[in-house]
Amino acid sequence: DCVEAEELCASEPRCQTSYHVLEYCASEEAVAPLGPDARRECVAAEAALLHSPLLACKCQRGTRKEEQCLRVYWTVRYSQGYYEYEASPYEETEAQSRWSSPAVRMAPIVSGSTLPLDSQNQCLKAAQDCGLYEKCGALRSEYVLACTKRAPSSSHCNRQKCHRALRRFLERVPEEYVLAVLFCRCSTTLCGERRRKTIVPSCSYEEREKPNCLSLQGYCMRDDLCRARLADFQRHCQPSALSASGCVRESGAACLRSYIGLIGTIMTPNYISNSSDVVSQWCTCEGSGNQWQDCERVLRMFTSNSCLRNAITSLGSSAPRPVESTTPPPTRISLRVQQNNDIILPDLAKVEDEEEDDDEEFNVIPPYSEKATESNARSVAPGPHGGDVPKTLLLGAVLVLRGLE
Repeated sequence: DCVEAEELCASEPRCQTSYHVLEYCASEEAVAPLGPDARRECVAAEAALLHSPLLACKCQRGTRKEEQCLRVYWTVRYSQGYYEYEASPYEETEAQSRWSSPAVRMAPIVSGSTLPLDSQNQCLKAAQDCGLYEKCGALRSEYVLACTKRAPSSSHCNRQKCHRALRRFLERVPEEYVLAVLFCRCSTTLCGERRRKTIVPSCSYEEREKPNCLSLQGYCMRDDLCRARLADFQRHCQPSALSASGCVRESGAACLRSYIGLIGTIMTPNYISNSSDVVSQWCTCEGSGNQWQDCERVLRMFTSNSCLRNAITSLGSSAPRPVESTTPPPTRISLRVQQNNDIILPDLAKVEDEEEDDDEEFNVIPPYSEKATESNARSVAPGPHGGDVPKTLLLGAVLVLRGLE
């Protein structure tokens, strides 16, 4: 862990001195390019840490100290360039190494479906299954609300809060549910549009104008989290024409995991249309001039990546076998957020900037059934006992539906 390695370095004077020089180099470089003399001093400090434990440290994705850990990781790699990613900043956990087949991870969800595998409603069914599991439905509702709510004194959403809520959903919900909603198989444009809008692209993905892909990557490289997720993607989704999977490292599952890690960052990818499985960043190479080839290299990491394409295609085209040892978590009702038949919506204006611990409860609305939510939004008649439909329920349904339209 890089946080622990930093603490060990602080106990050694020579290591501490070189590390402080690199911290200064990184902070100054973020403002303006350094001069030749300053750069040489930075490179010398980096070389002095060549055999330090700092260069062997790794981070864990989705943990509370992830960004602190990544700051240390990139500080000691001051001179690493854009395309020099031979290693991922993240360590491979035991759970990740067991996840050899994403189709197997999806099997508990698909095997419990009442729809045929070739049905055109697989994305709708995946959303409904997510809603029936408390943690998935609650965190999905949370990011839909965060990505559809306008920022104060603005006609636009708060993209930073939207991205943060998306990452929470993708990192804390069981992988079989995440895979099902992101990579559901579609045979119609209606299904494809639902799949395309899963991440609320109007806030998390699209902008008024497409930026240049090199500019987008430049912004990503100045953000420790985005830079780490991009490095992880480049390592695990490196294509190969000689591999059966299309991947250098023969792991489509690892590629999908890295792709999912980019969602909720500056480099968020998404489906380019409702009639295609092709994914891309929201950027263009128009006006790149003599940097056109470099720009195309960034864009083709997604649009022409055989490793990523095969991983997505195999996930949606093969019928996964049932896994008897794994069953979907039972639906549970949270008494903390549901009282007197009213649903308490989160106050997103008070969302903390820092991530919560994994053990802490979420300030989110309770699970919902998408089909039931749609019917509730269409009916405003009083109940059989003369009571009105709670206003908060109607508000929540309208916001969720608006995010999915």
